[in-house]
Amino acid sequence: MRPYRTICAIVHVMGAQAAFFDLDRTLLGGSSTPAINEALFEVGVSSRRSIPGQGLMMGFYNLLGETVPSMVLARAAALTARNKQVEHVRQAAELAAERLSRDVLPYARSLIELHKAEGRMVVLATTTPEVLVTPLAERLGFDAVVATKWAISADRHGVDRFTGGVDGGFVWSVGKLKAARQWAAANSVDLSTSWAYSDSVYDIPLMESVGHPVAVNPDLRLLAAATLQRWPILHLDAPAGVPKLLGAEPLDLVKLLTPRTAFPYARFDLGGLEHIPRRGPAIVVANHRSYFDVVVLARTVFEAGRHPRGMAKKELFDAPVIGSLFRAAGAICVDRAAGADQAFEEAEQALRAGELLIVTPQGTIPRGEAFFDPKLRGKTGAARLAAATGAPVIPLGLWGTEHVWPRSSRLPNVTQVLHPPTVRARVGPPVTGLTGEDMVADTETIMSAIAAQLPPEAAIPRIPTAEELARTIPANVDPASVE
Repeated sequence: MRPYRTICAIVHVMGAQAAFFDLDRTLLGGSSTPAINEALFEVGVSSRRSIPGQGLMMGFYNLLGETVPSMVLARAAALTARNKQVEHVRQAAELAAERLSRDVLPYARSLIELHKAEGRMVVLATTTPEVLVTPLAERLGFDAVVATKWAISADRHGVDRFTGGVDGGFVWSVGKLKAARQWAAANSVDLSTSWAYSDSVYDIPLMESVGHPVAVNPDLRLLAAATLQRWPILHLDAPAGVPKLLGAEPLDLVKLLTPRTAFPYARFDLGGLEHIPRRGPAIVVANHRSYFDVVVLARTVFEAGRHPRGMAKKELFDAPVIGSLFRAAGAICVDRAAGADQAFEEAEQALRAGELLIVTPQGTIPRGEAFFDPKLRGKTGAARLAAATGAPVIPLGLWGTEHVWPRSSRLPNVTQVLHPPTVRARVGPPVTGLTGEDMVADTETIMSAIAAQLPPEAAIPRIPTAEELARTIPANVDPASVE
């Protein structure tokens, strides 16, 4: 959550503040139109599920964003509602809200809640007619809606119907700015210290009028403008700081460029991938044996159809190049000097957004005789996250990675191409028996579940040789200092 908090840093000024959110391609991944049209059809307001060519138009819109022709059609939509009962349209809006609330981007809700927690009003500012989006806004906890209003008039029986006109201006581009200013004036809100989130170049008038404009999933034109003006750029379907281009993020490229064949000096033996949920939050917990663990864990999660989000020491984030790569991958920075609260908060946010988080409870690779101890010992972070979020804990046992990249070496052994060692990863079913009350006991349960995924030889105590012990010590550490 730290990057969002940076964007939303409290400004001590006179006057109330607000955060204005666009809807389509900002809070939602695409357009709300298909779900709304479907709902209008189901309640009998519309005679067809979709307009001809809607699929093609939505594909074009999702790729490029708003265009003037699409907004001309949106402006004309009021005519299609002429003589329709307001109550029937509201029923359709409730039905659409139920469906659209499931399509809200993963990190949108936490951003809305952050603004509310910091005392700002949150406003849904959209061209989509107010009557059709108000139920969704209420579900998401918005304080107000600034949207196009279809004109209403009672018929001779006293039934409210739409006239086919617009009450007030069309809330788009400069019209959205005008409507936002009117709302702000009525609610004593200072736009110059407020926030605006949008994907569309046509919302630049509103964005330039607020103190904190933020481009969300921007179309190419807004992306250029935001880059030139140094506005923050977010993608609410990924952690803050993760860049995206045409819907792809860096991990998509990593997955493409790092198949098993990219590591000819290791043979992969991965199993139990069916235990990794294909969607929704999950905490994958693994033991730690080698620097090569990162590669094996990533491959395992990639092949299970997920993106791995991890946690890494602050020292790695501070390193040139490597730090930028970790941020672009959505990794969470653990600053031990400052305490773990910030990292825990970000990890909890990621899980609530439906991410898969990799945690190594041991924290670091064991050194010396501890490396060969059959009993795995871990810190309570994974247990705390499970208790806080209810996310399932998936155990993963790693074995043999130290033969590819021992801790005593600064680089992996890439010369073993003819006889590559086997690196083994086994994923088990979700951990059971976690109480959520005793973190130490839950951690022991988690570590036992990880150990159960290791080969039988891992459970046999043995005395390591001096050479084996030396391979567990970092190159810059005096072996005599390790107990």
